[in-house]
Formats: sequence, structure tokens, C-alpha cells
Amino acid sequence: MPEHTGETRNEQLTRNVGELLQELRVAQAGVQILFGFLLSVVFTDRFHDASGFEKSLHLSAVTLAVAATALLTAPAAWHRLLFRTGSRERILTVGNRFVLVGLVCLALAITSTVALIAKVVYGWIAMVVLGVLCLLIFGILWFVMPFRLNPGAQPSGPPK
Repeated sequence: MPEHTGETRNEQLTRNVGELLQELRVAQAGVQILFGFLLSVVFTDRFHDASGFEKSLHLSAVTLAVAATALLTAPAAWHRLLFRTGSRERILTVGNRFVLVGLVCLALAITSTVALIAKVVYGWIAMVVLGVLCLLIFGILWFVMPFRLNPGAQPSGPPK
């Protein structure tokens, strides 16, 4: 059932864009911290002794963090560039999709980082166990639980 707030369509779109941008602030902080950590790792002595697999896993985590950063900051850039052009609905529709893909990239970047740390510190078995555990945690909390809380819900675009 649609939510009736007494707002005009324009007011609702304005509020929804504001909510989207506020939600992005939370995700962006996590990406920035992770990205900073990943960038600093390559300048350690221990990294130079890492195996090719470990370096590849690190690079994949960096690449996923870059993708998450780009995807999660795009709606804010669009909002600023398209301010007062009547593009709010399009920003919400496409921005929502970008945020969802950005969250997947963020979850995979964090999982890759945890797997890399587990591999370096404890070995292959710990890497696999913690990697799978991370994927399950993110998958359940971020993508399964919302639909369990609201059965019949679909990923949302702008309000109708």
C-alpha cells in the first residue's frame, strides 16, 4: 500500500533525494576507511613478500573498493550537477540501482579484505571460512532481511 504523507510529488521527490544522499554518507565512510587501509598495505615490507595470490586478492579488494566509491558517490555528484533541472526522479531511479550495486561491491571489498587478512595470518582454511562467513553476514543482513521484514517488497525506485 502506498504511503500517504500529504506531500506533493515534488516535495516527495525532494525528500527522497535527501534521504538517499543521507544514506550514502554512512556507506561512504566505510568505503573511505577501507580504501585508506588497502592503499597503505602496499607500502609495508610484509606486502612485498606476499604471494601472487595474496597480491591478486589485495588488488581485487582495491578494485572493488574503487567501484564501490564510484557507485556510492555518483548520485551525490549527479544531484549537484543536475540541481534544479527537474531530474530528481531520474536521479532517484538510477541512483538507487547504483547504490545497490555499490553496496554489493562494498560487501565484496570487505569480504576480500577479511579473507586476505585471514590468509596471511592463519592460512587457506581461515581465509575460506571467514570469507564465506562475511558473505553470509552481508547477504543476510543487507539483502535477505529487508525482504523478510517486508514480504512482497521489491527493491525500490522513486515513489509512485
